[in-house]
Amino acid sequence: MTHLFEPLSIRDVTFRNRIAVSPMCQYSSEDGYANDWHLVHLTSRAVGGAGLVFTEAAAVEPKGRISPSDLGIWSDGHAEALAKIVAMIHNFGAVAGIQLAHAGRKASTAVPWDRGKPFGESQGAWRPIFAPSAIAFSENSQVPEALSLEGIQQTIQAFVQAAKRSLEAGFKVIELHAAHGYLLHEFLSPLSNYREDEYGGSFENRIRLLQKVVQAVRQVWPEKYPLFVRISATDWIDQGWDIEQSIALSAQLKLLGVDLIDCSSGGILPTAKVPVGPGYQTPFAERIRREAGIQTGAVGLITTPEQADHIIRTGQADIVLLARAVLREPYWPHRAAKELGHDKNWPIQYDRAWG
Repeated sequence: MTHLFEPLSIRDVTFRNRIAVSPMCQYSSEDGYANDWHLVHLTSRAVGGAGLVFTEAAAVEPKGRISPSDLGIWSDGHAEALAKIVAMIHNFGAVAGIQLAHAGRKASTAVPWDRGKPFGESQGAWRPIFAPSAIAFSENSQVPEALSLEGIQQTIQAFVQAAKRSLEAGFKVIELHAAHGYLLHEFLSPLSNYREDEYGGSFENRIRLLQKVVQAVRQVWPEKYPLFVRISATDWIDQGWDIEQSIALSAQLKLLGVDLIDCSSGGILPTAKVPVGPGYQTPFAERIRREAGIQTGAVGLITTPEQADHIIRTGQADIVLLARAVLREPYWPHRAAKELGHDKNWPIQYDRAWG
């Protein structure tokens, strides 16, 4: 029976276990550049025993950042800054992945610990921001400009160029961020997409941008390397994006060369009432895996080794993505291996501590 510490091969990449470090914004970049904080933060999780270590969301263009302190990959310099980190992750036995993102109408906000303080151009804010339609995320948010058809093509090319730079930096996995109310999700959801052209209205039209991004990225991303997509499996709001649409989308993305759907949820509107609890998003991963016939990742309040192992053993997902658990405990995978009775995989330098 497949278990948490059984290696997983996708295309030509093998992960030493089914534990992934989920993309987590650090809000610690200047002009989008990775720095020593990212080196220590990400490399420590590779030393900690994870099979896959994702960067935080990396903006494909400057106006696609959530905040002025977000990571970016819109220039060759950004790729160069990331290359050393990628090499270190690989040196310590994990696979390095990057999440490519555009924040859409949720861009140009203050970092979390400064929310509520004045935030304007002098603090790094920018205008305009972009979305499928000129509808603000909340009453306190900027009203975005609706992307023109030319703007849509430019956005697709921004993802393509970011994918090329990711390859140059040495990454072996790309995840496209189409969740949490950011740009690609905004096109998917009827709650944020009011367009009347070929990118709005019907399900087929609303998924068109994501399909085109996937197709364009897959053309420049080597066949031997995996391509993931993170989606919000539901908006948690009536008449919004839901699990049935997610299953249909996932089946189509598989045909376009996507290897795994990272199943999150929510984020399209601040009024959504999300029933948060242990593993609350895992049923989405199970349904998409079973009904769309594609590999999935489970994320969301997965905290204990037994819980993570159960998800894999029962076929609910192919990987588990941990966020807060590995922020609190970078060596969570090593402890899990010990508690679940698997061979030791921690560094020999730490053998006395874990033996």
